[in-house]
Amino acid sequence: MAYFLSVLGLVLVIEGLPYFAFPAKVKEWALSLQEMPESALRIMGFISIIAGLLLVYLGRIVF
Repeated sequence: MAYFLSVLGLVLVIEGLPYFAFPAKVKEWALSLQEMPESALRIMGFISIIAGLLLVYLGRIVF
């Protein structure tokens, strides 16, 4: 359970960095998401999922 909370905390830190460092750019980027087609967003989401699963797999194998 402690490992899960550590990972969740690290995810929140990484997710929060752009909002802290570049708030104006994040707003600009969020507005541009509305103009993107749903298919492009789905592809980006799928690639993110695969990359995340690959990192988890490699982390489990190496450590």
